[in-house]
Amino acid sequence: MQKRWIRKPAPDPEKVRHLADALRVNPSIVALLCQRDVCTFEEARAYFRPSLEELPDPLLMRDMDRAVTRLQHALHAGEKVLVFGDYDVDGTTSVAVVYAYLHAFFGSERIDYYIPDRYKEGYGISDAGIDFAADNGYALIIALDCGVKAVDKIAYANTKGVDFIICDHHLPGDELPAAIAVLDPKRADCPYPFKELSGCGVGFKLMQAFCQHLGQDEAPLHELLDLLSVSIAADIVPITGENRTLAYHGLRLLNDAAHPQRPGLDALRDLAGLRESKLNISSLVFGFSPRINAAGRMGDAKRAVSMLLAQSKEEAFEKASVVDKTNQDRRGFDTRITKEALDMIEADASMLTARSTVLYNETWHKGVIGIVASRCLDKYYRPTIILTESNGKATGSARSVMGFDVHQAILECADLLDQFGGHMYAAGLTLPVENVPAFQRRFEEVVSARITDEQLIPAVEIDGELALSDITMSFYKLLCQMEPFGPGNANPTFVSHGVHAQPDSARIVGTSHLKIVLTQDGHHSVDAIGFGLGDFLPQIQEGRPFSVCYTVELNEYRGVKTLQLRLKDLRWEE
Repeated sequence: MQKRWIRKPAPDPEKVRHLADALRVNPSIVALLCQRDVCTFEEARAYFRPSLEELPDPLLMRDMDRAVTRLQHALHAGEKVLVFGDYDVDGTTSVAVVYAYLHAFFGSERIDYYIPDRYKEGYGISDAGIDFAADNGYALIIALDCGVKAVDKIAYANTKGVDFIICDHHLPGDELPAAIAVLDPKRADCPYPFKELSGCGVGFKLMQAFCQHLGQDEAPLHELLDLLSVSIAADIVPITGENRTLAYHGLRLLNDAAHPQRPGLDALRDLAGLRESKLNISSLVFGFSPRINAAGRMGDAKRAVSMLLAQSKEEAFEKASVVDKTNQDRRGFDTRITKEALDMIEADASMLTARSTVLYNETWHKGVIGIVASRCLDKYYRPTIILTESNGKATGSARSVMGFDVHQAILECADLLDQFGGHMYAAGLTLPVENVPAFQRRFEEVVSARITDEQLIPAVEIDGELALSDITMSFYKLLCQMEPFGPGNANPTFVSHGVHAQPDSARIVGTSHLKIVLTQDGHHSVDAIGFGLGDFLPQIQEGRPFSVCYTVELNEYRGVKTLQLRLKDLRWEE
């Protein structure tokens, strides 16, 4: 697939010079820092060594004082508290963090957790969860990663005498629920300075405020940052500001061999084959997240929470093995349904030329439609919605391309929907089955009117240019100090021009991956691999010079560590 190469604007040379003088490091690294608005020595110090002492005051969040007061009342009045969370990674890690911290204060008799059944109760706060709380004497529910739009559900809870503290990070609607407290940095009236916390991050801020209110040492709370880093990775929130600080310290816990590891996460590490690897945001996204998510997609998400809270290695491995088996089952559904979805597109000429994809099949498994939407987007690169039938309704997941707000596009179809919510690049929706054809037409009209031709071409953002001779082990070690990488602080992508393939080095590995040794100026060489780039092999073998864009990584084979380029695209020079 053709890709756009977008070169990021070069930083101000004067700022680069000043910072280079202050830091005395590689100028290419300094340029990367300035591109990320790290332009002074103090900013660089905070970037490379983010401090938990500099996190914003949790009481800056609107309603935080009300939430802490209500939680303290529950503690002193002997009330029971129910920790309620969504069934995805963010929700289950949120529940694990809040339950684990509050358990020390409330004890097993006065605190429990509840994850709604994805298929019987649907997303978010449910009548069944409220009834469970009321019937079992829970006076207070802490809702995590959900609830900011649950106006009717909170009204129902109020009639049952069940109070709510809501910890959410999604965009609120026009009306806020009548809860005791609604903690959401995206509230229009919330002065909290960092707006991009995960749901687990908002729950963590509640625990931080409660801890400070009680005059407790925050060290036990900081021990839960490993779970929070998994949430930050899985929910694709920006790795900037407070998120970067929290993820930085969470990953330090996960990678500290001398620190006792959380048994549940340690078991996941083994099952994901990551025992010998340094964990980073990417390994959490691709190694941990699918296994935790699978519990909610294919079965009971409480399994994931109980695994995360396991106290012994034996218990953790037993529970993690069940979660891992569930993930294997999920892969089978994912593969089959993705093929069926792609076949539907390829069999319909109008779909092949459309600027959006909306597919419906009542037999598809609800738990994998978000993954299928991502797979279809990878293939056809356009806003995509995959729908299936659940409880008599069509329900679906949306994914979008760079720069296009799929949530806004769905909003313009709101009269056809029962409910919807989400973000710029991912959303969920529910509508009457009979409205699906009309929704397909309307969504295509909205997307066609708004999306640009450029947005339908995948983009590779390039940070800077390197010569192959610049790529040394010392340069790579400096790059590693910029971690954790993720949205907003991406692993730098570089371009090199005028490269050739070392004679007879280019070959296909696996089914379609390109393995090659690149040379420049006749003597500098470096190994490279391009996943899915095998189609370039015939052109490479012609011997013409070309340009490559890539990230730099460390490859280990039989105990030998060498630098390797992870190719993103190739382009032939005139």
